[in-house]
Amino acid sequence: MSSVVEQAVNALKEKISGSAFDGSAKFSIEDEGSIIVDGDGVRAGNEDTEVTLIASTETFQEIMGGDLDPTSAFMSGKLQIEGDMGTAMRLSGIF
Repeated sequence: MSSVVEQAVNALKEKISGSAFDGSAKFSIEDEGSIIVDGDGVRAGNEDTEVTLIASTETFQEIMGGDLDPTSAFMSGKLQIEGDMGTAMRLSGIF
């Protein structure tokens, strides 16, 4: 697992601590790897999920750091979404 993915897993665990997410989502960080968020928690992985969010390392770090709103990232083309948009919208409530 790359250090970027490891840091992302830890950051997502902290972000969603105490929050309930009843779907499954994959964050695909270009050239680094993927993180799964589902009812079991957060982990590195590449399983199929309801939605996949694709971003560069820089964009993902901006979103996680609170410097970039996920909706703004999507609207500006920095974040791509494949799959169920409803699940992505539910996930955005965590941020």
